[in-house]
Amino acid sequence: MDNLARPYRSVLYIPGSNERALEKAKTLPVDAIIFDLEDAVAVDAKAGARGTLAAALAAGGYGQRFQIVRLNGMDTEWGAADLDTIAAIGPQAVLLPKVGSAAEIEAVAAKLDTVPACAETRIWAMMETPQGILNAAAIAAAPRMGGFVMGTNDLAKELMTRFRADREPLLTSLQLCLLAARAAGIAIVDGVYNAFKDEDGLKVECDQGRDMGFDGKTLIHPAQVAIANAAFAPTPADVDLAERQIAAFEAAEAEGKGVAVVDGKIVENLHIVTARQVLAKAAAIAALES
Repeated sequence: MDNLARPYRSVLYIPGSNERALEKAKTLPVDAIIFDLEDAVAVDAKAGARGTLAAALAAGGYGQRFQIVRLNGMDTEWGAADLDTIAAIGPQAVLLPKVGSAAEIEAVAAKLDTVPACAETRIWAMMETPQGILNAAAIAAAPRMGGFVMGTNDLAKELMTRFRADREPLLTSLQLCLLAARAAGIAIVDGVYNAFKDEDGLKVECDQGRDMGFDGKTLIHPAQVAIANAAFAPTPADVDLAERQIAAFEAAEAEGKGVAVVDGKIVENLHIVTARQVLAKAAAIAALES
């Protein structure tokens, strides 16, 4: 499935060292999984975690869920070994933490270029530092780039913001990354919502992210999956409107007209592009869930 056609409504973090969680992830209705070797793994468990995760991914069983491995930073003592071990199994994607420049992506891409199993491996970037945000456009255009993951917890710390439910202090950073991702044609998923038992708060933040244009949301607990899946999927009303817009526009074109009217509103070609995207996403979600 094409990178942008693939749904990323729910992207769940799973500790790479937790065999029980790795097994349970095979049954969860998530669109993608971030298998984490970084923050979710204790220092003394990092060496063992990369072997545990490599074995789990090689064994398979994750179905159509997109698989992303978050490595430790290449500037740490674990990063190079993480990359060597995971690259050997040809992952769908690797995720680099705290990316600050395109050069960091280029270095990892050059390494992947030497591994035959990684011909299709994409690189994703955690966008969670001021330097990274300011360099977002260059990072998005770097080789093998597949997507951005917003690291809103680290970013808020670096910016010294206060928590606000509306996330106003983070909006500039979020929007800069959205602009960069869309300009480069890569995916972008929103940061986590920490209060995993607060369903109402999660829904508000998911709706905000969807309104802004994010493809989905990163999650820290399986209990958050259903809300994210619903928020980032086209509704039945969205699908119905898209179908009626396309039908009306095609009928107008057949009569030599350049616009149509649906529900009292003008429908032009740009609306049809959006309508076809809605239907393609709905179809991709249906295929994923079948």
